Amino acid sequence: MTTLAQEPYEPFEESEESEGFEGAAGAAGAAGAAGAAGAAGHPEGYATHDVTNQPPPLAPYDASDDPVLLEGVRREGAVWAEDGLRRLGRRAGSAEAQEWGDLANRHEPVLRTHDRYGNRVDEVEYHPSWHHLMRVAVGKGLAGAPWADDRPGAHVARTAGGLVWGHTEAGHGCPTSMTYAAVPALRAQPELAKVYEPLLTAREYEPGLRTPTEKRGLLAGMGMTEKQGGSDVRTNTTAATPTAEPGVYTLRGHKWFTSAPMCDVFLVLAQASPAGGKGGKGGLSCFLVPRVLPDGTRNTFRIQRLKDKLGNRSNASSEPEFDGTVAWLVGPEGQGVKTIIEMVNCTRLDCVMSSATLMRKTLVEAGHHVRHRSAFGARLVDQPLMRNVLADLALESEAATTLTLRLAGAADRAVRGDAGEAAFRRIATAVGKYWVTKRGPAFTAEALECLGGNGYVEESGMPRHYREAPLLSIWEGSGNVNALDVLRALGRSPAAAQALFDELALARGADARLDTAVARLEAGLTGASETGARRLVELMALTLQASLLVRHAPPAVADAFCATRLGGDWGHSFGTLPDTADLDGILARALPGEG
Repeated sequence: MTTLAQEPYEPFEESEESEGFEGAAGAAGAAGAAGAAGAAGHPEGYATHDVTNQPPPLAPYDASDDPVLLEGVRREGAVWAEDGLRRLGRRAGSAEAQEWGDLANRHEPVLRTHDRYGNRVDEVEYHPSWHHLMRVAVGKGLAGAPWADDRPGAHVARTAGGLVWGHTEAGHGCPTSMTYAAVPALRAQPELAKVYEPLLTAREYEPGLRTPTEKRGLLAGMGMTEKQGGSDVRTNTTAATPTAEPGVYTLRGHKWFTSAPMCDVFLVLAQASPAGGKGGKGGLSCFLVPRVLPDGTRNTFRIQRLKDKLGNRSNASSEPEFDGTVAWLVGPEGQGVKTIIEMVNCTRLDCVMSSATLMRKTLVEAGHHVRHRSAFGARLVDQPLMRNVLADLALESEAATTLTLRLAGAADRAVRGDAGEAAFRRIATAVGKYWVTKRGPAFTAEALECLGGNGYVEESGMPRHYREAPLLSIWEGSGNVNALDVLRALGRSPAAAQALFDELALARGADARLDTAVARLEAGLTGASETGARRLVELMALTLQASLLVRHAPPAVADAFCATRLGGDWGHSFGTLPDTADLDGILARALPGEG
């Protein structure tokens, strides 16, 4: 491997070995020689159809071949899942699964509102590749399965599976995420949970609208936001009117962003009219809305249109209209936000997971390209500045993956009754959601740039990843919403703040830069305001990531992260690690087999 002490190459200095941008040295030079030899008998000179100095296809590869992922799985209590995770990683990186991801996004869902006779059907048709992806995801336990698994670490195993299977494509992760998140919310109404939970936790993917109890497995969606309020769900105007049957209401209204409309059931927020004489208080409440009623008839769920989104194209996002739609109350009237908040906590974790997955996937793509591409006399991976960029991306990816698995571990222990982990989860998930999803777009842009013009072409897959990245900081609350949620947790739950500092204390004394940052964070909590909320939450995220890396990552990784993210030696873009950073050590960990 070329060392960092090699002579710098001047890209614009013409010499006998340099013509244009890429010159003729290294692999490029060999290609030029081959072309010259073949041109001797060619009447037009060089054979333009010869392809040289291009990387081979990445697939097949092992999407689980990541020490950071595997170490986190063991650390957070899911070592029993490792073999299955490795099998899933090989399948995710197979040429077949990668093609499924591509086709599901090239052939987007189509809305069919009526059948040929004029009957309203409100169905969305997907490409077969979508169903292939869904069948694997549900079958491998990436939807509701952990809630039916008593093994410690079940929720960690699911998150790790998402970090691996997400290498295929991101859109189908939406219905699996919502199904996972619906189970704890539905438990607020035990009689409904008794009917639906066994089907939501099943590992059977059975598409098509049928009576829910006649299917082997169900998917769940959510309908929260409306056009006039967005994240301010208390302004919702969808009305819920009680019927003569206890717990049953009819809904009338229009939801603004309801994804995966072919799910079997939805948790929906609506303003309940007081159930006169029945103890109901009215107000914003949570309801279960099935697409097909128990008697087999279609519930009113009129899909007005599908959103034309920037990315996430494989996943249909719709605007459903309710008009006499039958719904069952979940939890008490007037406590809709409290009932559904557990669902939001789960889906926010999945936003962090999906961002970390995109980082890892695009880093793998960038690393593969630069290993096989030569320019200016050497392989790109051996160029000092490119190595700096890759190492900086690797730091960010490791920090994101490590935090994701720590949050999954907290979730797993919280649902098993650990109050301290529940308090940590309350604040750390919002912190992670804010920061990791914010880093995603800049990360994917830099990874794309490593491929140059090749990365800007749709065939590379990188534009799809780039379009996906901003979504994750918007779904389940934009940056401002999550920053304000952290302030709310600090104000209302002293145990949450204490849990965060207890976690940071586990690395006390290991790195002076981290200790200084934690002291700065403690001081910043005094008089914390909305205006400074983003700065405060960013510092929380960086100190939390740094503390995890100091405790669990190799010194090369922890030192470079603390030096840049906390120590002030950080440029304004990726690829600005200081000269003292151990780039070789960082890259050997991030890209196994690099060299």
